[in-house]
Amino acid sequence: MLKLILIVTLNVPNLADVEAAYTESIGYRTIDRGTINAELARVWATPALAQRPYLLMQPASGEPVYLRFVQSPAVPGYAAMKTHGWNAIEMLAQDPDEMARRLRAAPSRFRIVGEPRPLGPNSPIRAMQIVGPAEEVLYITKPGGEAAQQLGTASTFVDRPFIIILGGPDLPAMQRFYAETFGIPAGAAIQARMTVLNKAHGLDIETTHPLAMARLSARFSLELDEYPPTATERPRLSGELPPGIAMVSFETDSLDRLADRLLAPAGKIAQAPYDGRRVGVLRGAAGELLELVEAP
Repeated sequence: MLKLILIVTLNVPNLADVEAAYTESIGYRTIDRGTINAELARVWATPALAQRPYLLMQPASGEPVYLRFVQSPAVPGYAAMKTHGWNAIEMLAQDPDEMARRLRAAPSRFRIVGEPRPLGPNSPIRAMQIVGPAEEVLYITKPGGEAAQQLGTASTFVDRPFIIILGGPDLPAMQRFYAETFGIPAGAAIQARMTVLNKAHGLDIETTHPLAMARLSARFSLELDEYPPTATERPRLSGELPPGIAMVSFETDSLDRLADRLLAPAGKIAQAPYDGRRVGVLRGAAGELLELVEAP
């Protein structure tokens, strides 16, 4: 069972650019920096990452959900929303319209790809989409009405991630993976407009695609999106994490029943925020990497 989202790991070519972007435009703060130790690189099955620099950032609210940026060479041809895997982070925010105004008013390393608008007719949820310096997509979302009671609201300008978006070629396969592996049933598929996806694939902006929600808890969910046939497997350099949003870390009760499916044997990691807990990595139905961290 997946209990909560702990870390979203992004593979980026330049840590300084990313740190400046998330500090200035998103309001996140750096709480740790260092290098990936050999044991963590082994657990990830990414030998090239040993001793690579990383940053760990957190929302100003202090919510214990982290963004981790690992510096790696850029992958030629990689672009947002064009490949399978983890493709977007949805974050609670106080005012998407103000975010859009700020990004237009001053130079920023983020670019707007979806203007603030309701999710649908009469929806109380208002959101916008931006792309960051490593081709990562952020949904900046303000829930309203009943949605705010269910999902929570931002206590700072941009607060914690609360939904992670996975894109793949086969929605039923993704639904089966999370149901059978973790006991998380996804809801029924619906058709939804996906502005950023449509722009990336040259489709009419109002084109709809199948998606299903898989709720981990009252605070966290996965969105499973079926991508058009023009989406491809994500390119990856040997021994590295995939580019962009590379991996999502979830807290779980135990790794024992999944030991034979991990990419490498689990290991205890002393670095924050693991604090000595066992960690292992599993590959999902769309090629996505899930880092599983045992609960205390």
